[in-house]
Amino acid sequence: MGIDYGRKKIGLAIAEGPLAEPYAVIRYENEEVLNKKIRKIIKKEGVERIIVGISEGEMARETRLFGESLERELDIPLEFFDETLTSMDATRLSVEAGIKRRKRKEFEDAYAAAIMLQSHLDRKDL
Repeated sequence: MGIDYGRKKIGLAIAEGPLAEPYAVIRYENEEVLNKKIRKIIKKEGVERIIVGISEGEMARETRLFGESLERELDIPLEFFDETLTSMDATRLSVEAGIKRRKRKEFEDAYAAAIMLQSHLDRKDL
């Protein structure tokens, strides 16, 4: 599972085999509730590993704290992966695919998570 972390919403992507795909966007106000939702999805989908995209600066620090907390709570392997520019790539690719603006905005974080997760999977194949 790939996670694109944000302060108010996160994007999720899932990979079964070598291809990642957008899964969902979760809006939240409370990290405890967020973690419960993630735990439910992990159980439902049989997730074995989590890849959390990490950016730069203050957001990187917050993301790292979120990931470390999630890893402790879920007791599932978690890795961080550089997600720099994935949101821009997600927007560009969804425009090229002809996805309407409203749907694009609604799922942008899930697309970014899928791009980040796919990059991680591709790198693992090297």
